[in-house]
Amino acid sequence: MKKRFLNILFWAVISAAFIGPGTITTAAAAGAEFGYSLIWALMFSTIACIVLQEASARLTMSSGINLGEALKKYLHVSPAMSGLLGMIVGAVILGCAAYEAGNILGAVAGITLIFEIPTYWIVLAMGAIVLPLFWFGTVESVAKIMGVLVAFMGFCFLVTAITMKPDLGAVVGSLAIPKIPEGSSMLILALVGTTVVPYNLFLGSGIASGQDLKEMRWSLSIAIGLGGLISIGVLIVGTAIAGAFTFEGLAAALTEQMGSWASFLLGLGLFAAGLSSSITAPLAAAVTAQSVADNEDDDGKWAEDGRNFRAVWVGVLLIGLIFGASQVQPIPAIILAQALNGIILPMVAIALLILVNNRELMTSKAVNSNAINLLMSVVVFITIIIGVRNVARALSNTLPVELVNETYILITSLIISVLIIWPVYRTIQKLREK
Repeated sequence: MKKRFLNILFWAVISAAFIGPGTITTAAAAGAEFGYSLIWALMFSTIACIVLQEASARLTMSSGINLGEALKKYLHVSPAMSGLLGMIVGAVILGCAAYEAGNILGAVAGITLIFEIPTYWIVLAMGAIVLPLFWFGTVESVAKIMGVLVAFMGFCFLVTAITMKPDLGAVVGSLAIPKIPEGSSMLILALVGTTVVPYNLFLGSGIASGQDLKEMRWSLSIAIGLGGLISIGVLIVGTAIAGAFTFEGLAAALTEQMGSWASFLLGLGLFAAGLSSSITAPLAAAVTAQSVADNEDDDGKWAEDGRNFRAVWVGVLLIGLIFGASQVQPIPAIILAQALNGIILPMVAIALLILVNNRELMTSKAVNSNAINLLMSVVVFITIIIGVRNVARALSNTLPVELVNETYILITSLIISVLIIWPVYRTIQKLREK
């Protein structure tokens, strides 16, 4: 029992990675604008996250190599493919750095909801927590500490949500009969996109070595499932505010409804979310870079205590701390990261789907079944739609006028998704016939 609990804590690193200030903002905004009607989208997002993360971890456990190594070895490496892989890794690291800034700023926002403390003191305190944790700890110990933070964050949001006495009939109704309210399509895609993130697939694969397949599936599903439950709790909390979402507005609405203690829990939960994600982003960047690095004769430079591994996570952490201390929102970097991740997520998801059907790489017990292929194909299809949408929105946000409307973007995304998924399906058929 103790071992299973520790395994759940270990895999909670994935929940810590996707439940950050961005997810809290998106889920709470969904609750504020559409009430309980988009809870089903969070449930789907959670299932999609479990499906892709399980495949990524199973790839490592079956083949003995992680996702980055498999990409190098089995996707017909050429100078062009090597350059593409380098672009993917560079974009993932850039995305981690941009999101790290958002994580730090989100944690600062949580504390300032409760205490009037100068921002630079909060940022220095976070640096004092995170830096020694990475420097002296191992990946496994860091993962378990993040599991504790996720549990604390979940307690804060779930207690607040339960105290609000949500309409259980409406909650069950959203789960049983999914609906797409007018004007909610882009927010639905955002809920999926903020839960299924590309660097998590590298992170989950990078830490899966030595795990038991059955135990991994159980622990990973529980950990991510609890993360999804926390996100639903955040959405319910978001229903307390009407109109445009802000942390201050939500805190004021909760204080009016339930007293200052609710605002206090909101601040603590937001701080825990920012802190846990600010630990995860540098770790994910380092693990991703490590997975595709040339590890031959490197004298341990890419080991957990090696120079290169530390250089990556220190760099990402410092970027976040600098932006956090300056209180400057890194809008250009976040827009660029959004566009890059919009491209990366479907690419990595498609590559993962192909890899876990490769019988040269996967054992007979670990290769995808037809049922898992169908489920992964649905998830990949959605990630392609999200990718095209995010790229289009990012490009539009850089211009003074709106190039195209949301409906056109969605229709174009659907068409492109169909054109991409068909040759992928044919490739999988050929692999399974070998």
